[in-house]
Amino acid sequence: MTSLSALYNVHKPGLYGNYQNKDENSLIKISEIKNLLIVQIVQYKNSSLKLEELNIESLNLKNEALSVVSNSDTRILWSGPKTWLLISTKKDLIKKIQEVFKETDFAVTDLSHSRAIIEIEGINSKEILKKGCPFNFNILNKNKSINSTFNGIALTIDCIEDNPEKIRLFTLRSFGESLYHSITDSSLEYGFKAI
Repeated sequence: MTSLSALYNVHKPGLYGNYQNKDENSLIKISEIKNLLIVQIVQYKNSSLKLEELNIESLNLKNEALSVVSNSDTRILWSGPKTWLLISTKKDLIKKIQEVFKETDFAVTDLSHSRAIIEIEGINSKEILKKGCPFNFNILNKNKSINSTFNGIALTIDCIEDNPEKIRLFTLRSFGESLYHSITDSSLEYGFKAI
């Protein structure tokens, strides 16, 4: 049996919206990101471990709002007090995570198959998000992340690059199609390329 992505029947490559007479490189690019390891890590209140003593992939957890630490394969997003989302292209990293973050101090949950991931890239990416999200995107820059809503859909927003703007949106798989339609509808004004 083959597993299907959250946007299997929805995301269709092509040009959409106000793309006529525009350079294709200036259009917003929208893509579905698949096959990532997504792990939620929560440190128990009674844990006395210092975060500086722990690292995974040479990255330390930061208990600081909006913070993201990253390398070429892995990103760790602060998600709330003593709560993080680890996202990695290395699917086998889950074993190392479970070794480092012992169950006596941490709850480790694999969320990989429960999320839909949409990536938007281009000069107007933040403008698209401003249409449905109450956050002040003027303060969101590279290696910052937030939890918010977009047109009533709960999501995590991860700013990967500033120039050009590249932003990943994570939502529950069951809301993936609704979020995709909301994002693409907000992108029609600028024209976008689904890739």
